[in-house]
Amino acid sequence: MATVDVIKSCIDSIRQISEHIQDAIVYLDAGSTESFQFIGAYPVLLELGARAICSLENMCALDVVVDWNSNSNPARKLVVITSSLLSDAHRYILRCLSTHQVVRHCIIFTSISETAHSAFPDSPLGPDAYHEYESLLVQDYEELVKKSGIKPGQAKHNFEDGGRSEFSSSGENVLNLEASSSGRDFYEHNPLDYIEDAVLKLVVSVHHFPMILCPISPRVFVLPAEGLVAEAYLSAEHEDSISPGLPPLSTGMLSDADDVPPGATLTAHFLYHLAAKMDLKMEIFSLGDISKTVGKILTDMSSLYDVGRRKRSAGLLLIDRTLDLLTPCCHGDSLVDRMFSSLPRRNRTFSHGSGSQLKLGSSYLQRAPLDVQIPLAKILNEEDWQIDNFRLLETVEAFLCGWNSGNSDSQVEGLINLSQKIHDKPSQSDVEILTGSFISSENFRGMPLLEAILDRKTKDGALLIKKWLQESLRRENLTVNVKSRPGLVTKPELQAMIKALSRSQSSLLRNKGIIQLASATLFSLDESNYAKWDAFSSAEKILGVSSGETSQSLAIQIGDLINKSALLGSHVNEGKREISKGLLSLQDALLLMIIGYILAGENFPTSGSDGPFSWQEEHLLKEAVVDALLENPSVANLKFLDGLREELETNVSKSKSEETAEEPSKLDIDDFDDQWGKWGDEDVDDDNKNEKVYGDVQLKLELRDRVDKFFKFLHKLSGLKRKNIPLRDGSLTTEANFDEDRKGLLYKLLTRVLGKYDVPGLEYHSSTVGRLFKSGFGRFGLGQAKPSLADQNVILVFVIGGINGLEVREAHEALAESGRPDIELLVGGTTLLTSNDMLNLLLGDSSYI
Repeated sequence: MATVDVIKSCIDSIRQISEHIQDAIVYLDAGSTESFQFIGAYPVLLELGARAICSLENMCALDVVVDWNSNSNPARKLVVITSSLLSDAHRYILRCLSTHQVVRHCIIFTSISETAHSAFPDSPLGPDAYHEYESLLVQDYEELVKKSGIKPGQAKHNFEDGGRSEFSSSGENVLNLEASSSGRDFYEHNPLDYIEDAVLKLVVSVHHFPMILCPISPRVFVLPAEGLVAEAYLSAEHEDSISPGLPPLSTGMLSDADDVPPGATLTAHFLYHLAAKMDLKMEIFSLGDISKTVGKILTDMSSLYDVGRRKRSAGLLLIDRTLDLLTPCCHGDSLVDRMFSSLPRRNRTFSHGSGSQLKLGSSYLQRAPLDVQIPLAKILNEEDWQIDNFRLLETVEAFLCGWNSGNSDSQVEGLINLSQKIHDKPSQSDVEILTGSFISSENFRGMPLLEAILDRKTKDGALLIKKWLQESLRRENLTVNVKSRPGLVTKPELQAMIKALSRSQSSLLRNKGIIQLASATLFSLDESNYAKWDAFSSAEKILGVSSGETSQSLAIQIGDLINKSALLGSHVNEGKREISKGLLSLQDALLLMIIGYILAGENFPTSGSDGPFSWQEEHLLKEAVVDALLENPSVANLKFLDGLREELETNVSKSKSEETAEEPSKLDIDDFDDQWGKWGDEDVDDDNKNEKVYGDVQLKLELRDRVDKFFKFLHKLSGLKRKNIPLRDGSLTTEANFDEDRKGLLYKLLTRVLGKYDVPGLEYHSSTVGRLFKSGFGRFGLGQAKPSLADQNVILVFVIGGINGLEVREAHEALAESGRPDIELLVGGTTLLTSNDMLNLLLGDSSYI
């Protein structure tokens, strides 16, 4: 039987819509772009006959003239692939149609099903969402064309800004096709009344395309960060909620149907259609309250038709992220986690609401895009890069001049002028042209690159990449004059091999996958990134050891981290020195404080009345945090400081200016008599000082109130083991020690499941046939026995709230140790979490605190 491959399933889904892709201009929204980048789907789209692949949100007038297939006729078909609601993508789709005025057929593929559209609180569409939107789009487009009243030849595109100045945010201005010679030919051979008739006959069709996801490997995937499923809230704000991007605490109180968070509903619909696309019949198990809600929705969606089809049986294990917050907060031994934590990310594209603003309602949150930007320009020699950039720009200019020789179109001259501007300022295009990204379909001799390093620790993964580079150099008959030590990876060695493989364009194209992965490894193992990661890891180990001793010892360690970070921040603010490599900032210390409180809650659950520490210990911690924030108010982006940050920064700057202006007073005895004349001004000075002292006291009192709120949140985190019912017996709780043998929840859970041990709180959701046996045939003694997850040959583990690279490796370790090579394990999650993502979810803009 064929193995389960998420990447192959995604590409097959794209090929199934090939008739729509052929001879069409394809527009991808931010979430779809993120997904297709990981899949490596762009060559597939061009192979299927797509004229061009463009960004939906960043659409510009130049999209009209781009054509990879060199077709002289204007495009009559437009394909839009979106991972958001149709109502959110509407203004962008309308703007595309107004630009491509000769388009007759608009095909829209959305990853959100009709049922999910009607269930989502911010969607204006009903149960028949697709047909409703088809009529709505045609109606709005006709009104837009009539309202604009633009006739052919009235408007011209501004190529210097890509045509963006001709659009308003609402898409009211309509462009014509004068920029394209093929467009002008169309107008010349077709009278205006025929064009208007064509506009009225615009055909719109909406289809469901569920396979918009980001596969990191053939068996590991997450959802695009800018897709609606990952952006939707997983919990409303209430007593047991921690963050809108994380499930609430599993207290056993399941939500009512009206209170189901939109993220849970969308996750259930995604998993249902994913299983259908991959021909899998799911036996559903859940651990955690939101997971049970998702499992119930999935069970209700199943039908006799789905069960009766010949599908491959598989087990689906749903897990709440809040059952283990420690693992994603910590810095484990994972090369993939190091890469995603250190590499810069692409800026978010705002796709909700009006204009460029995000709709800050009750249903959306902002996650960092998964599309990393590998800085190849910084890794390659700067002089070599400038030479290559010069040659590339010369090639582009020669191409444009050749195009211009057969056509004296003024717009083409504008393109040549634009190329000359870029030629004069090559530094602006460095990042855009020479920036790499991860593509999960890239492989080395049949082995997917990202999949290979997912299962390895940092050192082993770096050595494997070094081995791949050496084999690639031998295959290209290239030599590198650099010392190589077996069992060790050095920065000069990696950089020399990357440069050698990138020297020629043919070698660069043949080895682009390993070059990008090696460059990402080189950047993540840079001294500054590597030292900070190790400093984090060392601090976490110290906290783990202290949590095994006494609460006082752990409180002292947390206080030391806060005080050291405050001292470092004050030195940086005073300009005495820059942040040294390996030293932790106040923001880092607060993340370690969260880790410390979670550990304290697991080891000292009854030390204090409210929290895990005594009143004296917590009072000292509060004072340390207050003093640190007074000295460094702008170091950390903390939501609980909203409205107070400006006052704190003003207070710090005022104190610095007073210290600078203050000089030691010198009293001249000869002028002692002159001091008598100044005695009357002392009362005024005293009043100013009293007013300043009063203002400082008020500010400090307000800050204390905010810090008290922060500590109440820490108390909630320290009660994870006590409040989460599946963790109460301690069998799934992570160890306090942070040595190499420490394992997270996912490893422990899979070990128990594959060993067929009982897991407290694990619930099985009966399928349709199971319910039929239970209700109908059970009275005759033919009841269906509860299946075991270990009996399935395919197991899909999905963590609602997100996963990290370390958990993926531990899941594969648990499978290998179980002695079950016949089981195919798939691991998925809402998003790929880093420690920075967790800090943002718990204390940043995406938090409830």
